[in-house]
Amino acid sequence: MKNTDIIIKNGYIVTINPEMEIIEGGALAVEKGKILAIGATEEIEKNYTSDTIIDASSKIVMPGFINGHTHIAMSFFRGYADDLLLQSWLEDHIWPAEEKFVKAQFVYDSSFYACAELIKNGITMINDMYFYSKETARAATKAGMRAILGECIFDFPMASHTTPESMINYAIEGHEEYKDSDLIDFAMMPHSIYTCSKQNLITASEQARAHNMLIHIHLSEAQKEVDDCLKQYGVRPVQYLDSIGFLGNDVSLAHGVWIDDQEQKLLAKKGVGVNICTECNLKLASGFAPIKGYKENGVMISLATDGVASNNNLSIIDEMDMTAKVHKAINNDPTFLPAEEVVRMVTIDAAKMFNKEDELGSLEVGKKADIILLERNKLENMPMYNVYSHLVYTMHSESVEDVIVNGKVLMQDRKLVEIDEDELFEKAKYYQKELQKTKSD
Repeated sequence: MKNTDIIIKNGYIVTINPEMEIIEGGALAVEKGKILAIGATEEIEKNYTSDTIIDASSKIVMPGFINGHTHIAMSFFRGYADDLLLQSWLEDHIWPAEEKFVKAQFVYDSSFYACAELIKNGITMINDMYFYSKETARAATKAGMRAILGECIFDFPMASHTTPESMINYAIEGHEEYKDSDLIDFAMMPHSIYTCSKQNLITASEQARAHNMLIHIHLSEAQKEVDDCLKQYGVRPVQYLDSIGFLGNDVSLAHGVWIDDQEQKLLAKKGVGVNICTECNLKLASGFAPIKGYKENGVMISLATDGVASNNNLSIIDEMDMTAKVHKAINNDPTFLPAEEVVRMVTIDAAKMFNKEDELGSLEVGKKADIILLERNKLENMPMYNVYSHLVYTMHSESVEDVIVNGKVLMQDRKLVEIDEDELFEKAKYYQKELQKTKSD
């Protein structure tokens, strides 16, 4: 009998494997950060033992959620500026506040706080764009989170950078520093087509490919962005990026709200994925992503929360629920976006978008042990007839009880294992007082 690091037994295992197999009364053995075995509990207990055994008798066991677009270091800006137009929100409130506050320590503190919140939401991996991203890497590593990180690239000075070249080089440095990390990857992340010149977009994409880094960018979030692109370049944003050689299967977009049918076909042809931020786009009245068109044209899609400054939470379960319901209504079709498909969007489909489907997104032997357990034995969660329906329409993040990333238990019975929540609360209160002063200046 082989001794392993962790055994999870008696669970309702939702594998998200190619057969979408569900194992009732199932078990997993975890060894050295990976899934060593999966099957019926009797079978696993016959062959494996462990000092750490998690009884999942009343729990759903499934792959951790992947959040495809975040700005976690903005967590202390939660609720700082709401009920505003996107441009005003950015230019009149967020950017001025960032100019005063965004320093290395702020980014570390805010990112670490967000990592605790992500874990409580069952999110085991993020794709995150911000400044001082090495500080976010340090915070995520300490918290045990998996992350793809990128330094936000602008034409103009931001944070510690005076030039876009500095921002690009910082990302490359992060990529080199963390190339052996089990948890952290660095990507190239130009902010948008309206904050980056053509040359800086070209340079960023060329440097990313020279160093085998993924590329991520905000695109077509608001109608104005499309209108301005048409005026300036004579083409829509997706066509503009294609014309400069930016697009490829190493690229993912955030938002993609105002993308027409011709652009969607081009994205599918180039293998570009789109991260849909439904709640954020609703709150900022940016519009509704054309999910039906994306599906019909074969565009990869996943879901994301965006940052809490514009959402204002990090619940991917809320995103699943809202996205499914809103797009049923928009398309006048209650059968559109069935729950099983929506669950795939935040697991295996998201893993595919970031070229990590061989490592993440499903519970299969040899894959990374990024696993979450959700409690069924709650008044609001009983009875359960269809697990996918339950995950999308019934459960909330409070049902996430246990979180494992890379084979390490980060939360057990809803309690963070190595993070002191009281310390986090004190830090949040401190920054709230400091930020409040800027509102009265």
